[in-house]
Amino acid sequence: MSNNREQYFANLEIHNINTRHTFNLHLPSAHLNIYQKGVYYSGIKIFSSLPWDIKTYIDNPRAFKKAVKKFLGTNSFYSLNEYVGYCRIVAMTITVKHI
Repeated sequence: MSNNREQYFANLEIHNINTRHTFNLHLPSAHLNIYQKGVYYSGIKIFSSLPWDIKTYIDNPRAFKKAVKKFLGTNSFYSLNEYVGYCRIVAMTITVKHI
């Protein structure tokens, strides 16, 4: 992802509305399950659910890789659904703390 940054667009590049998802990657609309289960679409979903502090390293591939390894080393995920569920819970906890 960090090596092919020009293939992906942030929500900020698509629209100028300031939202909490501004720095997430833009998820293209997809109507076919085969496309949604593909590497491109799944990679965007996985990246967008990473903690914000890891996403800040996107321009430095070595630091990004190190941060992801550390994150996965401290949190054991046995499926993609478990990972996404964990990230949603963490995001909701952070949102509630800031309110």
